[in-house]
Amino acid sequence: MQFKLPKNNDRYQWTLHSIEKMKFYGLSEQKVLGIVKRPKRKEEGIVKNTIAVMQPVSVKMDAKGKTTWKTEIWAMYQTRKARKSKVSSLKSKEDLKMQFFQKLLNPDKIKIISAWRYPGVSPEHNPIPEEILREIAENSME
Repeated sequence: MQFKLPKNNDRYQWTLHSIEKMKFYGLSEQKVLGIVKRPKRKEEGIVKNTIAVMQPVSVKMDAKGKTTWKTEIWAMYQTRKARKSKVSSLKSKEDLKMQFFQKLLNPDKIKIISAWRYPGVSPEHNPIPEEILREIAENSME
């Protein structure tokens, strides 16, 4: 199967690092976006102002009802706020409606920074392997 490059659009922006990692780990655009939209776990990313999200792969349930898995897929992203509303102070229901519709028309932009597979179950509050952190630091210096 040939790797299909993800495309930037009004809602999502992809870094070169994230594209390279998706290619390396065999992850599709749809898979990464599914993790971002419906994560099993969500943590503050180690990189400043980022969020790390995870979904397990091949979830199995034992006889006691406990779920287990052997691999996780992680994505790290950063949100960028939508353009500010022209409504400076909310005074009426009409102002609230206007703000709601502006939020729908101009949602926060999400910048996908990285994606990776984690072998096993990652520890809470430290999901990013040192190798990935090192690569992100090197790429951000360029």
